[in-house]
Amino acid sequence: MAVKNIIFDFGGVICDIDISLTEQAFIDLGIKPFKGEEASAQRDLFFEQFETGQISPPEFRSTLRMFFSNPVSDEDIDRAWNALLHKIPANRISLLKKLQSRYKLFLLSNTNPIHYQQYVQDLHENFGFHDFHGLFETAYFSHEIQLRKPSREVYEFVLNHAGIRGEETLFIDDDIRNTQGAGKAGILAYHLKPDEDITELFNTETQFLPIL
Repeated sequence: MAVKNIIFDFGGVICDIDISLTEQAFIDLGIKPFKGEEASAQRDLFFEQFETGQISPPEFRSTLRMFFSNPVSDEDIDRAWNALLHKIPANRISLLKKLQSRYKLFLLSNTNPIHYQQYVQDLHENFGFHDFHGLFETAYFSHEIQLRKPSREVYEFVLNHAGIRGEETLFIDDDIRNTQGAGKAGILAYHLKPDEDITELFNTETQFLPIL
């Protein structure tokens, strides 16, 4: 069955990210290291709660402050937290504009309010978009819908909310756990490799190449 819809991940697919930059930025601010498996598990749970809207930005910053040896401002924390985000490449925005004439485009991102504000600022300053509605039919962000990849529920939510069928939908993500989750929900999924760019997946007629 022909692909009629494409769901894109954001970080690592449309916007390049480098988590090590945020890790180093926090170290430079004097964060205390998380030692041991239990501490790491608590950290991961804390970040997941932030990404599913269970923790507000003020609560997120307040909790993080407990792990710093020096006083840090909200601006310091946000700057370090956003350090992993690169600028959105213009050729990927151009690709999305071309694809709009052939497919219904959607966005599905595990993210949080602080990163989201940075995305929107980048879109506005560099491409003139006030939000994601100019590029996608609907943009789904984990902190807004309170669901997170790779749970099957998040993909079923998107399919039902958008009124689209999994067998007619392609999902592109750089995390294989997320593409596997989409596959379990009946969606065609493509795992974007570290050396690939989404602009390489489509020919000049903006038709998806047969690489599934």
